[in-house]
Amino acid sequence: QVQLVESGGGLVQAGGSLRLSCAASGRAASNYFMGWFRQAPGKEREFVAGIYWSTGSTSYADSVKGRFTISRDNAKNTTYLQMNSLKSEDTAVYYCNAARTGYYSGRPSGNTYWGQGTQVTVSS
Repeated sequence: QVQLVESGGGLVQAGGSLRLSCAASGRAASNYFMGWFRQAPGKEREFVAGIYWSTGSTSYADSVKGRFTISRDNAKNTTYLQMNSLKSEDTAVYYCNAARTGYYSGRPSGNTYWGQGTQVTVSS
């Protein structure tokens, strides 16, 4: 079992920045791929970024490449999503995810856990 707690959402103007945090706890949390997904009103949940805890290798959705950065602090068991140059279309509930075997076609694979979500609102 892996528990995930997100923080850091809020309201920001277009062009601004926010950093989301996801604290992971539980057995073998360090063996999971960690990712961020988002869901805007009326839309499906979509993959944003992922990182493999052990190696630090990352992947991003095309819509956020060059603007968002995913990272992790192994000592704190925490994953971060630094979001820069935010746009109104980034407005969504952002969810932290732990996936045992990674992300394929934007979907988590293997045992999967979700955080409760944090709202990000970008005003234009």
